[in-house]
Amino acid sequence: MSLAELLNQLSRDDELSATDALVMITNWLRPARGETSDDVAGRIASLEQALLDNLDLHHSLSGKLQEWLNSARFFQLLASLGLFSRKGFLKEFGERIYERINPAPADPDSVKDVFTLVFSKRSDTEWVMEVPGSAWFSLFRTLWRFSPSAASQATDKICFDVLYATELLSIWIAAEELEPGILRLDPRIVEKDSAFVALQRELAVYARHYRAWMESERNPDEFYDDAHVRVLLEQCEDEIERLRKLAVTRGSSIGLTHLLERLNQTLERIGNLLDVLHPYDQKQRIEQAVMLFRKLVQANAERHSVSALWQQNIKLVSRSVTENSSDRGDHYIAGSRHEYFHMLASGLGGGVVIAFMALLKIQILQLGFERFTETVLVSLNYGLGFMFIHIIHCTVATKQPAMTAANIAAKVEQGEHGRANARMLAELLVKVGRTQFVAIVGNVAAAVAVAMLVGWLYLQLNGLPLLSSARYDYILNGIHPWQSLALVYAAIAGVWLFLSGLVAGFFDNRADYINLSGRLEVHPLLKRLLPDQTRIRLARYLHDNYGALTSNFVFGVLLGTTGYIGYLLNLPIDIRHVAFSSADVGYAMSVFNPGPAAFAAFVGFALLIGLVNLVISFTLALNVALRARGAKITRPDQLFRAWVEVVRERPIGLLYPPREPIPEHPADPEKTPAAGKEH
Repeated sequence: MSLAELLNQLSRDDELSATDALVMITNWLRPARGETSDDVAGRIASLEQALLDNLDLHHSLSGKLQEWLNSARFFQLLASLGLFSRKGFLKEFGERIYERINPAPADPDSVKDVFTLVFSKRSDTEWVMEVPGSAWFSLFRTLWRFSPSAASQATDKICFDVLYATELLSIWIAAEELEPGILRLDPRIVEKDSAFVALQRELAVYARHYRAWMESERNPDEFYDDAHVRVLLEQCEDEIERLRKLAVTRGSSIGLTHLLERLNQTLERIGNLLDVLHPYDQKQRIEQAVMLFRKLVQANAERHSVSALWQQNIKLVSRSVTENSSDRGDHYIAGSRHEYFHMLASGLGGGVVIAFMALLKIQILQLGFERFTETVLVSLNYGLGFMFIHIIHCTVATKQPAMTAANIAAKVEQGEHGRANARMLAELLVKVGRTQFVAIVGNVAAAVAVAMLVGWLYLQLNGLPLLSSARYDYILNGIHPWQSLALVYAAIAGVWLFLSGLVAGFFDNRADYINLSGRLEVHPLLKRLLPDQTRIRLARYLHDNYGALTSNFVFGVLLGTTGYIGYLLNLPIDIRHVAFSSADVGYAMSVFNPGPAAFAAFVGFALLIGLVNLVISFTLALNVALRARGAKITRPDQLFRAWVEVVRERPIGLLYPPREPIPEHPADPEKTPAAGKEH
């Protein structure tokens, strides 16, 4: 549509409403494919000039917009658009789905609904953000070209609406501290004059003085400054951050994370509205008004978006989940030689158990059960075996990445505040790498050695090989990287490793949230069955290990059922895991050893499977942990150079730790930054 056509439509229809005019103008401004914000700014300038040249049309249009503005309601726009609903996540989720299916009719007097009509495209956010603020302000000033008295009346109305929205938001914040989720985190919050209540009281005083000032001569010396309100806003933000940290140790949920994020959004909105209300810095006031306008346009684009709501809440919950993993990640990073050899011993113990788990699996597969029964037995073998390994304080090496990735993500996030940099992150990666190396060495060495010994003893005692010839061929062919899909199957196992890490974080978070130990300590049945001290120790152990035990069992079930899923779908789907592949090699070599070279080759194939297991699980876990924290590695090139520097200084450190652990000194973040938050 050309400018002439737009002007013709605006002037031709006497029944054209203010809303219709705004929709028409926005449709004309909206850039076509290939156009830029400069093209939009140019159209704004040409529209302004055309209206100034056509005074009759200009006065007619301004009159309609002024009449609409006098009756328009701003409250819902300012106090709800872009903020999570106070009805909770599930209720809001359901309402958004219903609005997508059966949308409510638009109210032309509600500015919130008019926003939806005017900015009706999801892509509007992009070009509205890119158009300069000065162009938007110039457009608004041209469209609403009022007389001085009408302009003053319109400004006062908007200010009173903004002030009212600010007051109501502060009341909501004060009421939120009585929510059960917050009281669970800090029961003492009702016993003190919290920052939330203090903010509401101070904003009520500010609003009363502001109204009185506007109704008076508006003497600058009599204006009630908002400095104290700003201080209380900061205190409320600190309180929310404190509650979020408590949620990490005491457990969180979708409802609680939804509540804390809503509080944070509400505080931010109050700050935005105060910026618009301040009367004396006119330039800053205009900039803040345009910034608020852009935020509202963006919020409007996601107003009925189910996926946006889901992603926001899942991101918040995953933060709690990954922080639980991060909290336990230090146990999987060996800095000293004592920790290093402890991890080696733990890996060796895990390898011994896995060798017998692999033996039991071989026997199950050779007994000829029906496929479903076989799958159940194999899954239980995996799941219960992994749980047993954890109970005896041993390690399955490939379970480490999900924990260490969350720990690395925590260090990356610290980079925003100067507490982590490329050097520190590189040293952490070296520690993680050698810890993972020694754990795999322990798993593989023990699994191969024990499997060969058990196979040899079986042959000596029974005179028959432990494996049938068909099983022998299946094992060796199944781990060959280019004669089978072993590496693809190893990638599938890597995905299951990643998912099991999320399960661990989720159930650790769940244990804290429901106070599992407290529940078990007073459980009526356990009280009758167990002595007090035994019951208390059991309750605390299950609380502390709830996530680990559950994730180990779930991981085992995932491994055991993958082949059955492939069987049902008639697809080549299976898993390969480094420790079990190593044990299988050991049992195969006990039947027929083709020589040192072939033995080394097959062990190498098993290690290659382990590499794929680790890379896939670590990459996925690190990506989720970073996304949950809103962080990213901003300069991977600097991180790589720092890693090379660390390796050059001590090459043996890749595989073996120094005598004394390197102290973690925060170097100058400005020299070697590696991490930062994504904006």
